[in-house]
Amino acid sequence: MAVGKQMTGMLHPVPGIRMATVMAGIKKPGRRDLVLFELPEAAAVAGLYTSNAFCAAPVTLAKKHAAAGDTRYFLVNTGNANAGTGEHGVQAALACCQALAQAAGVDSRQVLPFSTGVIGQALPVDKIVAVLPQALTALTADAWLEAAEGIMTTDTRPKAISRQLQQGDKSVTITGIAKGAGMIKPNMATMLAYVFTDARVEQAYLQALLKQAADRSFNRITVDGDTSTNDCCMLVATGHSGVAVGTGGNDFDRAFDAALTEVFVGLAQGLIKDAEGASKFVNIRVEQGSNSAECLRVAYAVAESPLVKTALFASDPNWGRILAAVGRAGIADLDIRPVSIWLGPVCIVTAGAVAPSYTEAQGAAVMAQDEIEIVIRLGRGECMEQVWTSDLSYDYVKINAEYRT
Repeated sequence: MAVGKQMTGMLHPVPGIRMATVMAGIKKPGRRDLVLFELPEAAAVAGLYTSNAFCAAPVTLAKKHAAAGDTRYFLVNTGNANAGTGEHGVQAALACCQALAQAAGVDSRQVLPFSTGVIGQALPVDKIVAVLPQALTALTADAWLEAAEGIMTTDTRPKAISRQLQQGDKSVTITGIAKGAGMIKPNMATMLAYVFTDARVEQAYLQALLKQAADRSFNRITVDGDTSTNDCCMLVATGHSGVAVGTGGNDFDRAFDAALTEVFVGLAQGLIKDAEGASKFVNIRVEQGSNSAECLRVAYAVAESPLVKTALFASDPNWGRILAAVGRAGIADLDIRPVSIWLGPVCIVTAGAVAPSYTEAQGAAVMAQDEIEIVIRLGRGECMEQVWTSDLSYDYVKINAEYRT
């Protein structure tokens, strides 16, 4: 189940980037479950990683290898998270990096490993190593959709977006893929996301661009309030277009920032529209807050309330659940008199009670839609934040109850 249409359109190759997707049989035979990205020499690489203290072994190793610089390969497997596996898991991830490095003629520190799937199981190193020569042989510049499919787990459809900009007679490309349908409250990025551009960007500025884009997108989504052990988001700039970004805040810098944000937001929203069991895409906007933190606190209180989410699934305009979530969000000295709550264009709460003009039929009409906006105006200031979430359905429970079977 997913909301709306599949998001992939024209996916433009990024000069300097090649990829391959192969079958390793990590969890199930006959599934493309291993993705290899090849980066050109001297590409700039920025990364954001999970804030979960039990971060997976590949996350630990990827951070270490990325710090060494001159990354040449991303090695991504699904079906096994290699998380909760201790030092054995680190050695398993390292063995995969070493095998790829030997086959490709690079140093093992130039390989960054990424994993997603079941937590607590040993990584099947032999299966991964066995298909690495095949992956290297299959590398191509134009297999983005296959790569987006190859990193999927409980996703029902791939997420991939591409944008191009012109700078004089030169073209600059941004193409990205992402996956994640459950265990989503990133606190940094998302479960797995890879965005590439052929712009020329210095690493420090690229890292700043990544943090800014993630804060506008992946750090504004939640499915179930759970932060994964394996979250990673990578941004790569090959420089092959010859167009520099970040040299002086010019018009092209701003255009590039807008296009990059568009890619990140599109991918993040794509994850929510394909969240586990989702039948609703919900935008929670909190306006008139005194600061960003309290706006986000209210937004997440509503977005992660099981009572609100089940009402959304039932298309039930049970506005009292929204009101209660706002009230328990922990906003100091919240005066409820100026607070108003809206379902789309319908005002449901004013002055601490149901709006005099509200009717159940109006609320039901909005809740019947598969894309819904809930607006909460706190009447305390001028700050605004928004969070994107999904409903909580029977299928979500079934998917996660049967995840390991």
